[in-house]
Parts: sequence; structure tokens; C-alpha cells
Amino acid sequence: MEKGKVLFIDDEKHIRQANRQTLELAGLEVVCEDCAENGIEILSRDWPGIVVCDIRLPHMDGLQFLIELQKIDRDLPVILITGHGDVSIAVKAMRDGAYDFIEKPYSAERLVKTVLRGLEKRTLTLENRNLRRELELHSAPGPRIIGRTPGMEKLRGTIAQVADTGADILVLGETGTGKELVARALHENSSRRTKNFVAINCGAVSESIMESELFGHEAGAFTDAKAARIGKFEHANGGTLLLDEIESMPMRVQINLLRVLQERSLERLGSNKLIPVDLRVVAASKVDLLDASEQGSFREDLYYRLNVVCLEIPPLRDRREDIPLLFHHFLLVAGHRYQQEVPTPSSAQINPLLSYSWPGNVRELRNFTERYVLLGKQFGWSLEKMLSGEGKEQNRSLVQQVEQFESSLLEHALVSTKGSLKEVMAVLELPRKTLYDKMRKYGLKKNDYK
Repeated sequence: MEKGKVLFIDDEKHIRQANRQTLELAGLEVVCEDCAENGIEILSRDWPGIVVCDIRLPHMDGLQFLIELQKIDRDLPVILITGHGDVSIAVKAMRDGAYDFIEKPYSAERLVKTVLRGLEKRTLTLENRNLRRELELHSAPGPRIIGRTPGMEKLRGTIAQVADTGADILVLGETGTGKELVARALHENSSRRTKNFVAINCGAVSESIMESELFGHEAGAFTDAKAARIGKFEHANGGTLLLDEIESMPMRVQINLLRVLQERSLERLGSNKLIPVDLRVVAASKVDLLDASEQGSFREDLYYRLNVVCLEIPPLRDRREDIPLLFHHFLLVAGHRYQQEVPTPSSAQINPLLSYSWPGNVRELRNFTERYVLLGKQFGWSLEKMLSGEGKEQNRSLVQQVEQFESSLLEHALVSTKGSLKEVMAVLELPRKTLYDKMRKYGLKKNDYK
């Protein structure tokens, strides 16, 4: 909300006028009504503000009004104005859902301060609802490509357009931007979704076994080839094959790959038999393959064969508007995964995330969010402190960081199981003696969690 909105209800005209002036001087937009019934007509679940209401009103009083408002929106902050004799009633009303109460006579400063706190809570509530709506838009079956910036809207639109065409796709993006997620989205949104999605990281497979991994081999094709084995191409037959980090593929294998792409058939190592394959190939790279071909490390003809449709994923620093949405999504996922209740930061608290460069892109943000869920309490739930490494986290040794992480996992397991060591052993798959030793090491006692 750019400007706070307040519905002020009181049956006395001079009180309405005086409080309207006070709140407007504080830069707030004020709507005044003389009865609760009129207020109900105005309010809705998306009302971008709060309510200030006198308890003593003709016809429907403030308490009845509160009950009716809870039917509209239980999270709408309601501040009750009470006389001296109504304080106990107001306290009960707070237990029933009122946000706060102000006792007459009250100062302008007290009113404004209480209203601003209520507006801050309302802003956070509506922001979280909007984020949840955005996430629901991306909650269809299959991978969710989250983002509402123009670059991500364009990416989703192109995926929808080409997903079921069967065309080979080239996906470009920095490390951590979500290239495999895009490949899976192409697969899940195509008629190939019932067949295998097979991924291989070309940079993680040694050159000596690359051909065998991709094309398979017959028994006796080479030393230790005691039995025939199908490769990734055959395993992905009818489905989708992702060749990640294709820039790392050896030149000799690139030649064979080009043949498969052109003829849609392959020969296993040690065989002369052509095996037809029907699959889509998605090639992913973190470098410009055209530059690589000009430098001689990637075949130019293979580049042009792969580049039928090119999908470019923008780095996170170029779509900062998506960071709150992604952070909220990862927060929900991590909270559910680790069974943790984590306070949701406000817009102001999220600002440090927007100014950070995120060199590791979405993967780094996801890992950071998991760390926030597990360790955020130690930093007072401050994103700024966690990003800046306050507490000398960045200067601690690997052993110290691992110990802190291990201690945190143990503590979370004890909390979620209410100190049941049997359940902790099952959850963390630890032998009893190992669990006892680690609890003793970190000073954890089961009785503290019952």
C-alpha cells in the first residue's frame, strides 16, 4: 500500500472530524462512518487498510461489528476505542481477534502510532496473499517456472509454444539459473511426458566412457564390457534427453551426436546395427556456443543443428522483481521440508535480497532460503545479517560451519519429535550411540524439547 487507508467509525460527529484531521496529517487516507452497518458495506477481503471503531455504537456495537468483520477477513486489523469501563471487554475482544484497543482519552500520537502498526501488519498480510496467488498461478502439474518479469513471461510463453512440437532446443543460461527446470518443463508440457526424461551432465562424465554412456555398447566392445548396455539415447527413446553442459562434450563425441540428430538413429559401441530413436534433445550450456565454435572447442555445424529454438534464461540480477516471489516460494518449500514455522519477512526486511548480486542465481537463493529456515533464528531473522556474514560465518572454518549445521539439524529434529530419541534416530538415520554422542557434544538434552 502506497498510502495507508483507515476506516474510522464513531457515532459522534466531532470525534470523527477530530480523528480524521489527526490521521490525515499523518499522511493517511481516512474514510469516516457513523455506524458499523455502513462499514460492513465498504469492507472486503482485499480492503487495503485497517479499521478503527468505537465499542459503544447504536444498533450494532463494536463487538458485534468485530464478529461480522471476521466473517469477511479474519486478518483485517481492528482497533477498538473504549471508555474506562470497557477495558475488560476490549481485552476479551483482543482474544477474539481484535488487533488492539485504545482507551479514552487518548493522545493523537497514541492513535497514529497504533494505526501505523496495524497498517504495517495489513501490508504484510496482503503482500503474502498476493505472493501466494502468484505461486498458485504456477502450481500446475510439472515444473514451475516462477517469475512475473517480462523475460520470464516471454520464456514461459515460448516454452508453451514449442513444448509439444518435438523440435530440439538449445537452453542458454548462467550456472544456477534453472536450465534443467526449463528442460523438464518442455518435457512435462509435451506428449512425451509419459516417457523417460533423461539428463546427463557432459562435464561430469569422463571422455573415456562418454560414448558408452550416450550410445551404449555391446558385450565385448571393450575391456570390462561383459554385457550389452543401452545408453542414454535409447533410455530416452520416446521421451526427452537433456545434454547439460554440452560445451564440455569431447569433439569426437560431438561428431557422433551430430549424426544422431540428423538421422535419428545410432550404433552401440561394438555394433554395426542401426537402432532408430525417437526423442527430443535439449542441449544446455552456460557459455556462448557460437563463440566456442569460433575458438575451435565446439563444432559449428553442431551448434547450428542444435540451435533450432534457443531459450535464454535471464540471470537473477536481471530480474530482481522476481526475488520476493522466489524467496517466498522457497520459504514455503523449506519450511515444509524441515517442519519449521518461520516468520515471513516484510517488504522492508527483504530489501537486502534485492541489492545482493546473487552470482549463483536462483540456486544460490534457494540454498540461502534453506539456510534462513534452519539458522535464521541465530541471526535474529535478519536477512541483512545473514547476507553480510555477520557473526563471522564467512570467517569460520569448514569444520565449524558443518558442526553448526549438524547441531541445528539435531535441534530441529528434537523440536519436531518433542524430544523422542527413537523418532530422531529414525528421521536422521542415526544409531543410538552416535545420536547420544552428538547430543552430548552440542549440549542438547531431550527433556528440553518435551
